[in-house]
Amino acid sequence: MKQSNLTINIPNILTVFRILLTPFFVIFLLKDLPSFALLVFTIAAISDGMDGLLARWLNQKTVLGAYLDPIADKLLLIVAFTSLALLKIVPSWLTVIVISRDILIMLGIAVFSITDINIEIKPSLVSKCTTVAQLSTIFLALLDPKIPGAYIITMSLYWLTAGLTTTSGLHYMYIGLNIIQNASKNNHKMRNR
Repeated sequence: MKQSNLTINIPNILTVFRILLTPFFVIFLLKDLPSFALLVFTIAAISDGMDGLLARWLNQKTVLGAYLDPIADKLLLIVAFTSLALLKIVPSWLTVIVISRDILIMLGIAVFSITDINIEIKPSLVSKCTTVAQLSTIFLALLDPKIPGAYIITMSLYWLTAGLTTTSGLHYMYIGLNIIQNASKNNHKMRNR
């Protein structure tokens, strides 16, 4: 399916809305209003699902949306994990893993741009599972359930998120290295003609 050149549409508006919600999330956390932070985060997470769904359903996929959506996701997740780690709500080691993966992905995209390698930005299945685990981790940390066994559930989710995040990062590294290797082979063949 070909992407439309139309840039102002409902999915992209939802993506921009998600970006604009991120500062409010931090403000509510800093003001010690976790319920409001949870509400803002939940709205942002729902908008994340809705923008992709609407883009497909309304056939309103755009190049802008393909770039803006992952930026909005990473901004929200990096800010959320960093804020929660600084407030000692989630472990700092988990935040380091999450941020390291996102930096790795952004560096890979930068390398592709610098070397004029065209890639289609499309999340893998493991990446989608990682995003769900990361969103669930933040949601549960903000919810802070006071039920028996909550600590075991929370720690299990932390380790699941760490495992999926690491796997996703390694998966993207593998894909990226293959793309670079194939591009190098193609350039070598072109020069030898």
